[in-house]
Amino acid sequence: MMNRAINQGAQAGRNQPVMSDQELNNLFNQPAAENRNAGPQVADRAMTYDDVMMKTGVLFAILLAGAVVGWFVPMLALPAALIALVLGLVNAFKKEPSKALIIGYAAFEGVFLGGISGMFEATFPGIVVQAVLATLSVFGVMLALFKFKGVRYGSKMMKFMMIAVGGYAIFSIINFFFAMFTGSGGARSVEISLFGMTFPLGVIIGIVATVLAAMTLIMDFQMIEEGVKHKIPEKYSWMCAFSLMVTLVWLYIEILRLISYFRD
Repeated sequence: MMNRAINQGAQAGRNQPVMSDQELNNLFNQPAAENRNAGPQVADRAMTYDDVMMKTGVLFAILLAGAVVGWFVPMLALPAALIALVLGLVNAFKKEPSKALIIGYAAFEGVFLGGISGMFEATFPGIVVQAVLATLSVFGVMLALFKFKGVRYGSKMMKFMMIAVGGYAIFSIINFFFAMFTGSGGARSVEISLFGMTFPLGVIIGIVATVLAAMTLIMDFQMIEEGVKHKIPEKYSWMCAFSLMVTLVWLYIEILRLISYFRD
């Protein structure tokens, strides 16, 4: 009986089809059963203009909420500015956008913005409304130039703008801490004489910075356009919104200070 079972087993083995080496390799290379049942992996969704607009709206809502706090508690402006500066630098140099850090920047930047806006408004009534309207007007003009006139920057202009913005950022940080520790207005409070007229150096710096901030908006628009065109992942819409918000806040602050010189 044992011999019969052995003979039947041997016969069954001979009746089984023999697999080639290629078939064996294909068998071993197949994914596990649970992976085969999971279906295809879903790729990251591509970024759209709506994504950037929505993220920008969210960030500005948070910014305005922080500005209300800073407006009524102006003593929070300085610590909020320092925290926003650190978060801004971290976000600027991160390779991958961080939603939490970007939202945190918007909140603290809003507190700082509300604090200094309240201080300017107390000295020059109505200046905040003037600065907001001027900022929106510049934004509309630059957007129209980009959309209807086809204004774009080439590689050389991009490099120049990056160097100019970086140089101004370094100057602003140094001037900020110099003014804070010396109790003076920094380089902006220096008066110069030109064509028989004496006026603060801050007027020239303010005009240059305002023009530079306005030109930076074109860089932001172009970055968003290129991102949508090349179908970059949707998560980078947070970085585009962050960049646009930083430029608009910078533009508003420069216009606010520039108006104050003429109001003074």
